[in-house]
Amino acid sequence: MTVFSIARLPRIEFGAGALQKLPDIIASYGARVLLVTGARSFINTPHWQFLIDQLEHRSITWRHCTVAEEPSPALIDELVKAHAGDDFTAVAGIGGGSALDAAKAVAGLLRVRRSVMDYLEGVGPELPYQGPAVPFIAVPTTAGTGSEATKNAVLSVQGENGFKKSFRHDKLVAEYAIVDPDLLASCPASVIAANGMDALTQLLESYVSIKANAFTDALAISGLQSARDALIPLYRQHGDMARQREKMAYAALLSGITLAQVGLGSVHGLASPLGAFYPIPHGAVCGTLVAAATRANIHSLLAREPNNQALAKYLHVAEILCEKRFIDPETAFNALIDLLTQWTEELALPRLSHYGLQEAGFGKVIANCRGNSMKTNPIVLTDEEVRQVLLERL
Repeated sequence: MTVFSIARLPRIEFGAGALQKLPDIIASYGARVLLVTGARSFINTPHWQFLIDQLEHRSITWRHCTVAEEPSPALIDELVKAHAGDDFTAVAGIGGGSALDAAKAVAGLLRVRRSVMDYLEGVGPELPYQGPAVPFIAVPTTAGTGSEATKNAVLSVQGENGFKKSFRHDKLVAEYAIVDPDLLASCPASVIAANGMDALTQLLESYVSIKANAFTDALAISGLQSARDALIPLYRQHGDMARQREKMAYAALLSGITLAQVGLGSVHGLASPLGAFYPIPHGAVCGTLVAAATRANIHSLLAREPNNQALAKYLHVAEILCEKRFIDPETAFNALIDLLTQWTEELALPRLSHYGLQEAGFGKVIANCRGNSMKTNPIVLTDEEVRQVLLERL
Protein backbone atom coordinates (compact mmCIF):
# COMPACT_ATOMS: atom_id res chain seq x y z
CA MET A 1 0.00 0.00 0.00
CA THR A 2 1.47 3.33 -1.02
CA VAL A 3 2.30 6.01 1.52
CA PHE A 4 -0.30 8.78 1.53
CA SER A 5 -1.28 11.89 3.42
CA ILE A 6 -4.83 13.12 3.99
CA ALA A 7 -5.44 16.83 4.39
CA ARG A 8 -7.90 18.37 6.80
CA LEU A 9 -11.59 17.52 6.42
CA PRO A 10 -14.71 19.05 8.00
CA ARG A 11 -16.69 17.35 10.70
CA ILE A 12 -19.50 15.78 8.68
CA GLU A 13 -23.14 15.55 9.75
CA PHE A 14 -24.92 13.44 7.12
CA GLY A 15 -28.52 12.27 6.83
CA ALA A 16 -32.12 13.29 6.37
CA GLY A 17 -32.99 16.02 8.85
CA ALA A 18 -29.35 16.98 9.49
CA LEU A 19 -30.28 20.64 8.87
CA GLN A 20 -31.96 20.67 12.29
CA LYS A 21 -28.49 20.56 13.85
CA LEU A 22 -27.44 23.80 12.18
CA PRO A 23 -28.84 26.31 14.73
CA ASP A 24 -27.02 24.67 17.66
CA ILE A 25 -23.82 24.37 15.67
CA ILE A 26 -23.98 28.07 14.79
CA ALA A 27 -24.69 28.90 18.45
CA SER A 28 -21.62 26.94 19.55
CA TYR A 29 -19.44 29.57 17.87
CA GLY A 30 -21.21 32.64 19.23
CA ALA A 31 -24.18 34.92 18.70
CA ARG A 32 -23.60 36.57 15.29
CA VAL A 33 -23.81 34.72 11.98
CA LEU A 34 -23.67 35.66 8.32
CA LEU A 35 -25.94 33.47 6.18
CA VAL A 36 -24.89 33.16 2.53
CA THR A 37 -27.45 31.46 0.29
CA GLY A 38 -28.42 31.10 -3.34
CA ALA A 39 -30.81 33.66 -4.74
CA ARG A 40 -34.07 31.72 -4.51
CA SER A 41 -34.32 27.98 -4.01
CA PHE A 42 -33.50 27.55 -0.32
CA ILE A 43 -35.12 30.75 0.93
CA ASN A 44 -38.37 29.77 -0.82
CA THR A 45 -38.65 26.54 1.20
CA PRO A 46 -39.96 25.98 4.74
CA HIS A 47 -36.38 25.16 5.77
CA TRP A 48 -35.49 28.87 5.63
CA GLN A 49 -38.20 29.94 8.05
CA PHE A 50 -37.29 27.06 10.36
CA LEU A 51 -33.69 28.24 10.45
CA ILE A 52 -34.56 31.88 11.09
CA ASP A 53 -37.02 30.97 13.83
CA GLN A 54 -34.45 28.77 15.54
CA LEU A 55 -31.73 31.41 15.36
CA GLU A 56 -34.01 34.04 16.84
CA HIS A 57 -35.10 31.58 19.53
CA ARG A 58 -31.44 31.31 20.52
CA SER A 59 -30.97 35.12 20.40
CA ILE A 60 -28.52 34.81 17.53
CA THR A 61 -28.14 37.94 15.41
CA TRP A 62 -28.05 37.09 11.71
CA ARG A 63 -27.42 38.87 8.44
CA HIS A 64 -28.23 37.47 5.02
CA CYS A 65 -26.71 37.86 1.57
CA THR A 66 -27.41 35.98 -1.66
CA VAL A 67 -25.27 34.71 -4.53
CA ALA A 68 -27.18 34.54 -7.80
CA GLU A 69 -24.46 33.06 -10.03
CA GLU A 70 -20.87 31.86 -9.99
CA PRO A 71 -19.10 34.30 -7.65
CA SER A 72 -16.57 36.82 -8.92
CA PRO A 73 -13.67 38.38 -7.02
CA ALA A 74 -15.55 41.69 -7.16
CA LEU A 75 -18.57 40.15 -5.42
CA ILE A 76 -16.38 38.67 -2.67
CA ASP A 77 -14.65 42.00 -2.06
CA GLU A 78 -18.03 43.77 -1.99
CA LEU A 79 -19.44 41.34 0.59
CA VAL A 80 -16.34 41.53 2.76
CA LYS A 81 -16.41 45.35 2.68
CA ALA A 82 -20.11 45.39 3.58
CA HIS A 83 -19.76 43.00 6.54
CA ALA A 84 -16.19 43.34 7.82
CA GLY A 85 -17.32 45.44 10.78
CA ASP A 86 -20.10 43.09 11.88
CA ASP A 87 -17.86 40.87 14.04
CA PHE A 88 -19.44 37.60 12.93
CA THR A 89 -18.62 34.52 14.95
CA ALA A 90 -19.54 32.16 12.09
CA VAL A 91 -20.41 32.15 8.40
CA ALA A 92 -22.90 29.57 7.12
CA GLY A 93 -23.07 28.88 3.40
CA ILE A 94 -26.31 27.22 2.33
CA GLY A 95 -26.84 26.40 -1.35
CA GLY A 96 -25.09 25.04 -4.40
CA GLY A 97 -21.42 25.28 -5.17
CA SER A 98 -21.56 29.00 -5.96
CA ALA A 99 -23.07 29.91 -2.59
CA LEU A 100 -20.66 27.66 -0.71
CA ASP A 101 -17.61 28.97 -2.55
CA ALA A 102 -18.66 32.56 -1.94
CA ALA A 103 -19.30 31.91 1.75
CA LYS A 104 -15.96 30.12 2.07
CA ALA A 105 -14.08 33.04 0.54
CA VAL A 106 -15.93 35.63 2.63
CA ALA A 107 -15.26 33.65 5.83
CA GLY A 108 -11.58 33.64 4.93
CA LEU A 109 -11.38 37.38 4.41
CA LEU A 110 -13.70 39.06 6.94
CA ARG A 111 -10.93 39.28 9.54
CA VAL A 112 -8.10 39.78 7.03
CA ARG A 113 -9.71 42.63 5.11
CA ARG A 114 -7.64 42.30 1.95
CA SER A 115 -8.88 41.81 -1.59
CA VAL A 116 -9.33 38.19 -2.60
CA MET A 117 -7.25 39.06 -5.68
CA ASP A 118 -4.21 39.16 -3.40
CA TYR A 119 -4.58 35.41 -2.80
CA LEU A 120 -6.13 34.10 -6.01
CA GLU A 121 -4.03 31.50 -7.81
CA GLY A 122 -2.51 32.53 -11.08
CA VAL A 123 -3.77 36.12 -11.25
CA GLY A 124 -2.25 38.62 -8.80
CA PRO A 125 0.55 38.66 -6.29
CA GLU A 126 -0.49 35.26 -4.83
CA LEU A 127 0.33 36.31 -1.29
CA PRO A 128 0.56 33.51 1.28
CA TYR A 129 -2.73 33.34 3.15
CA GLN A 130 -2.28 33.30 6.93
CA GLY A 131 -5.82 33.93 8.18
CA PRO A 132 -7.46 34.09 10.55
CA ALA A 133 -10.70 32.83 9.03
CA VAL A 134 -14.14 33.09 10.58
CA PRO A 135 -15.48 29.57 11.31
CA PHE A 136 -17.27 28.35 8.19
CA ILE A 137 -20.23 25.94 8.10
CA ALA A 138 -21.19 24.41 4.75
CA VAL A 139 -24.71 23.19 3.97
CA PRO A 140 -25.06 21.95 0.36
CA THR A 141 -28.51 22.00 -1.21
CA THR A 142 -27.38 20.36 -4.47
CA ALA A 143 -25.47 17.13 -5.13
CA GLY A 144 -22.56 18.04 -7.34
CA THR A 145 -19.54 20.19 -6.53
CA GLY A 146 -18.55 18.71 -3.17
CA SER A 147 -17.45 22.21 -2.11
CA GLU A 148 -18.50 21.38 1.45
CA ALA A 149 -15.40 19.15 1.72
CA THR A 150 -12.76 21.23 -0.09
CA LYS A 151 -10.34 24.00 0.82
CA ASN A 152 -10.82 26.02 -2.36
CA ALA A 153 -13.29 28.72 -3.30
CA VAL A 154 -13.61 28.91 -7.10
CA LEU A 155 -14.12 32.44 -8.40
CA SER A 156 -14.83 33.51 -11.97
CA VAL A 157 -14.60 36.49 -14.27
CA GLN A 158 -16.41 35.73 -17.50
CA GLY A 159 -15.69 37.11 -20.95
CA GLU A 160 -12.90 37.64 -23.44
CA ASN A 161 -10.27 38.15 -20.73
CA GLY A 162 -12.00 35.99 -18.17
CA PHE A 163 -10.59 33.44 -15.76
CA LYS A 164 -11.72 30.80 -13.30
CA LYS A 165 -9.30 30.47 -10.39
CA SER A 166 -9.22 29.30 -6.77
CA PHE A 167 -8.63 30.96 -3.44
CA ARG A 168 -7.25 27.91 -1.68
CA HIS A 169 -5.97 27.15 1.84
CA ASP A 170 -6.46 24.59 4.61
CA LYS A 171 -7.80 27.36 6.86
CA LEU A 172 -10.78 27.71 4.49
CA VAL A 173 -12.00 24.13 5.04
CA ALA A 174 -15.42 24.11 6.69
CA GLU A 175 -15.58 23.39 10.40
CA TYR A 176 -18.79 21.47 9.70
CA ALA A 177 -20.33 20.03 6.56
CA ILE A 178 -24.04 19.46 7.15
CA VAL A 179 -25.29 17.23 4.34
CA ASP A 180 -29.07 16.82 4.46
CA PRO A 181 -30.41 14.90 1.43
CA ASP A 182 -33.89 16.34 2.05
CA LEU A 183 -32.59 19.69 0.78
CA LEU A 184 -32.25 18.22 -2.71
CA ALA A 185 -36.03 17.94 -3.01
CA SER A 186 -36.32 21.44 -4.50
CA CYS A 187 -33.70 20.82 -7.23
CA PRO A 188 -35.09 20.98 -10.78
CA ALA A 189 -34.23 18.17 -13.20
CA SER A 190 -31.64 20.27 -15.06
CA VAL A 191 -29.73 20.94 -11.84
CA ILE A 192 -29.89 17.27 -10.84
CA ALA A 193 -28.43 16.35 -14.24
CA ALA A 194 -25.59 18.86 -14.36
CA ASN A 195 -24.59 18.54 -10.72
CA GLY A 196 -24.91 14.77 -10.74
CA MET A 197 -22.58 14.46 -13.72
CA ASP A 198 -20.17 16.85 -12.03
CA ALA A 199 -20.04 14.54 -9.00
CA LEU A 200 -19.68 11.46 -11.20
CA THR A 201 -16.85 13.10 -13.15
CA GLN A 202 -15.07 14.14 -9.96
CA LEU A 203 -15.24 10.59 -8.64
CA LEU A 204 -13.97 9.11 -11.91
CA GLU A 205 -11.18 11.64 -12.38
CA SER A 206 -9.94 11.40 -8.79
CA TYR A 207 -9.97 7.60 -9.03
CA VAL A 208 -7.60 7.63 -12.03
CA SER A 209 -5.60 10.67 -10.82
CA ILE A 210 -1.83 10.25 -10.69
CA LYS A 211 -2.07 11.17 -6.99
CA ALA A 212 -4.77 8.63 -6.12
CA ASN A 213 -4.20 6.39 -3.11
CA ALA A 214 -5.89 3.48 -1.33
CA PHE A 215 -7.92 5.78 0.92
CA THR A 216 -9.33 7.94 -1.86
CA ASP A 217 -9.83 4.93 -4.15
CA ALA A 218 -12.13 3.32 -1.59
CA LEU A 219 -14.20 6.48 -1.33
CA ALA A 220 -14.31 6.99 -5.09
CA ILE A 221 -15.54 3.45 -5.71
CA SER A 222 -18.24 3.81 -3.07
CA GLY A 223 -19.32 7.13 -4.58
CA LEU A 224 -19.39 5.74 -8.13
CA GLN A 225 -21.64 2.91 -6.98
CA SER A 226 -24.05 5.36 -5.37
CA ALA A 227 -24.10 7.69 -8.38
CA ARG A 228 -24.71 4.71 -10.67
CA ASP A 229 -27.74 3.65 -8.65
CA ALA A 230 -29.29 7.07 -8.07
CA LEU A 231 -28.52 9.65 -10.74
CA ILE A 232 -30.81 8.55 -13.57
CA PRO A 233 -33.73 7.52 -11.28
CA LEU A 234 -33.50 10.84 -9.42
CA TYR A 235 -33.49 12.75 -12.72
CA ARG A 236 -36.52 10.76 -13.93
CA GLN A 237 -38.27 11.11 -10.53
CA HIS A 238 -38.64 7.35 -10.46
CA GLY A 239 -38.61 5.06 -7.43
CA ASP A 240 -37.82 5.91 -3.81
CA MET A 241 -36.96 9.59 -4.07
CA ALA A 242 -35.69 9.90 -0.49
CA ARG A 243 -33.29 7.03 -1.08
CA GLN A 244 -32.10 8.44 -4.42
CA ARG A 245 -31.46 11.85 -2.87
CA GLU A 246 -29.50 10.23 -0.07
CA LYS A 247 -27.31 8.29 -2.50
CA MET A 248 -26.56 11.33 -4.67
CA ALA A 249 -25.80 13.56 -1.67
CA TYR A 250 -23.41 10.86 -0.48
CA ALA A 251 -21.76 10.54 -3.90
CA ALA A 252 -21.29 14.31 -4.17
CA LEU A 253 -19.80 14.53 -0.67
CA LEU A 254 -17.30 11.76 -1.47
CA SER A 255 -16.42 13.44 -4.76
CA GLY A 256 -15.51 16.59 -2.85
CA ILE A 257 -13.35 14.64 -0.41
CA THR A 258 -11.48 12.76 -3.14
CA LEU A 259 -10.89 15.76 -5.40
CA ALA A 260 -9.61 17.76 -2.44
CA GLN A 261 -7.08 15.06 -1.62
CA VAL A 262 -5.79 13.90 -5.03
CA GLY A 263 -6.97 16.29 -7.74
CA LEU A 264 -8.93 15.77 -10.94
CA GLY A 265 -8.26 15.45 -14.67
CA SER A 266 -8.76 16.70 -18.20
CA VAL A 267 -12.50 17.40 -17.94
CA HIS A 268 -11.94 19.87 -15.12
CA GLY A 269 -8.84 21.20 -16.85
CA LEU A 270 -11.08 22.18 -19.76
CA ALA A 271 -13.93 23.32 -17.51
CA SER A 272 -11.85 26.22 -16.22
CA PRO A 273 -11.31 28.12 -19.51
CA LEU A 274 -14.67 27.05 -20.93
CA GLY A 275 -16.45 28.46 -17.88
CA ALA A 276 -14.37 31.63 -18.02
CA PHE A 277 -14.74 32.43 -21.72
CA TYR A 278 -18.30 31.16 -22.29
CA PRO A 279 -21.53 31.14 -20.22
CA ILE A 280 -21.29 27.39 -19.61
CA PRO A 281 -22.40 26.10 -16.19
CA HIS A 282 -19.67 24.00 -14.60
CA GLY A 283 -21.77 20.86 -14.26
CA ALA A 284 -22.85 21.06 -17.90
CA VAL A 285 -19.20 21.13 -18.99
CA CYS A 286 -18.44 18.03 -16.93
CA GLY A 287 -21.49 16.14 -18.11
CA THR A 288 -21.00 16.86 -21.78
CA LEU A 289 -17.23 16.17 -21.83
CA VAL A 290 -16.76 13.17 -19.55
CA ALA A 291 -17.37 10.50 -22.19
CA ALA A 292 -15.16 12.18 -24.80
CA ALA A 293 -12.38 12.84 -22.29
CA THR A 294 -12.52 9.25 -21.03
CA ARG A 295 -12.23 8.01 -24.60
CA ALA A 296 -9.20 10.27 -25.19
CA ASN A 297 -7.47 9.15 -22.00
CA ILE A 298 -7.99 5.46 -22.68
CA HIS A 299 -6.88 5.66 -26.31
CA SER A 300 -3.80 7.69 -25.38
CA LEU A 301 -2.88 5.32 -22.57
CA LEU A 302 -3.21 2.29 -24.85
CA ALA A 303 -1.07 3.95 -27.49
CA ARG A 304 1.69 5.43 -25.33
CA GLU A 305 1.55 3.94 -21.82
CA PRO A 306 -0.07 0.47 -22.07
CA ASN A 307 1.25 -0.51 -18.63
CA ASN A 308 -0.22 2.53 -16.88
CA GLN A 309 -2.29 1.41 -13.88
CA ALA A 310 -5.05 3.83 -14.89
CA LEU A 311 -6.13 1.35 -17.58
CA ALA A 312 -6.87 -1.26 -14.92
CA LYS A 313 -8.81 1.38 -13.03
CA TYR A 314 -10.88 2.29 -16.10
CA LEU A 315 -11.64 -1.42 -16.49
CA HIS A 316 -12.83 -1.52 -12.88
CA VAL A 317 -14.99 1.58 -13.39
CA ALA A 318 -16.57 -0.09 -16.42
CA GLU A 319 -17.46 -3.11 -14.28
CA ILE A 320 -18.87 -0.89 -11.53
CA LEU A 321 -20.98 1.38 -13.71
CA CYS A 322 -22.11 -1.30 -16.20
CA GLU A 323 -22.60 -3.86 -13.40
CA LYS A 324 -21.03 -6.73 -15.32
CA ARG A 325 -17.77 -8.53 -16.01
CA PHE A 326 -16.16 -8.21 -19.42
CA ILE A 327 -14.36 -10.79 -21.51
CA ASP A 328 -11.55 -8.39 -22.39
CA PRO A 329 -10.42 -4.81 -21.63
CA GLU A 330 -11.36 -3.45 -25.07
CA THR A 331 -14.98 -4.52 -24.61
CA ALA A 332 -15.01 -2.97 -21.15
CA PHE A 333 -13.57 0.34 -22.33
CA ASN A 334 -16.09 0.60 -25.15
CA ALA A 335 -18.95 -0.22 -22.78
CA LEU A 336 -17.81 2.47 -20.32
CA ILE A 337 -17.60 5.14 -23.02
CA ASP A 338 -20.96 4.10 -24.47
CA LEU A 339 -22.62 4.25 -21.04
CA LEU A 340 -21.21 7.71 -20.25
CA THR A 341 -22.35 8.91 -23.68
CA GLN A 342 -25.81 7.44 -23.09
CA TRP A 343 -26.12 9.21 -19.74
CA THR A 344 -25.02 12.51 -21.27
CA GLU A 345 -27.76 12.22 -23.89
CA GLU A 346 -30.40 10.95 -21.48
CA LEU A 347 -29.77 13.84 -19.10
CA ALA A 348 -30.22 16.29 -22.00
CA LEU A 349 -26.91 18.06 -21.42
CA PRO A 350 -26.36 20.60 -24.21
CA ARG A 351 -23.36 20.46 -26.53
CA LEU A 352 -20.67 23.12 -26.24
CA SER A 353 -21.88 24.98 -29.34
CA HIS A 354 -25.11 25.70 -27.48
CA TYR A 355 -23.11 28.14 -25.35
CA GLY A 356 -21.32 29.80 -28.25
CA LEU A 357 -18.13 27.77 -28.58
CA GLN A 358 -16.91 27.38 -32.15
CA GLU A 359 -13.83 25.72 -33.60
CA ALA A 360 -12.24 29.13 -33.94
CA GLY A 361 -12.20 29.35 -30.15
CA PHE A 362 -10.50 26.01 -29.54
CA GLY A 363 -6.97 27.43 -29.55
CA LYS A 364 -7.64 29.83 -26.70
CA VAL A 365 -9.40 27.17 -24.63
CA ILE A 366 -6.59 24.65 -25.14
CA ALA A 367 -3.91 27.24 -24.33
CA ASN A 368 -5.57 27.90 -20.97
CA CYS A 369 -6.54 24.35 -19.95
CA ARG A 370 -3.28 23.15 -18.41
CA GLY A 371 -3.87 24.15 -14.81
CA ASN A 372 -3.81 22.01 -11.67
CA SER A 373 -6.56 19.62 -12.80
CA MET A 374 -4.84 18.73 -16.06
CA LYS A 375 -1.62 18.06 -14.14
CA THR A 376 -3.18 15.09 -12.33
CA ASN A 377 -4.74 13.53 -15.44
CA PRO A 378 -3.42 9.95 -15.82
CA ILE A 379 -1.63 10.87 -19.08
CA VAL A 380 -0.49 14.13 -20.65
CA LEU A 381 -2.82 14.74 -23.58
CA THR A 382 -1.45 16.52 -26.63
CA ASP A 383 -3.10 19.69 -27.88
CA GLU A 384 -4.53 17.71 -30.79
CA GLU A 385 -6.02 15.11 -28.43
CA VAL A 386 -7.63 17.86 -26.37
CA ARG A 387 -8.93 19.42 -29.57
CA GLN A 388 -10.60 16.13 -30.51
CA VAL A 389 -12.34 16.03 -27.11
CA LEU A 390 -13.81 19.48 -27.77
CA LEU A 391 -14.70 18.63 -31.35
CA GLU A 392 -16.58 15.49 -30.30
CA ARG A 393 -18.92 17.54 -28.12
CA LEU A 394 -19.11 20.75 -30.16
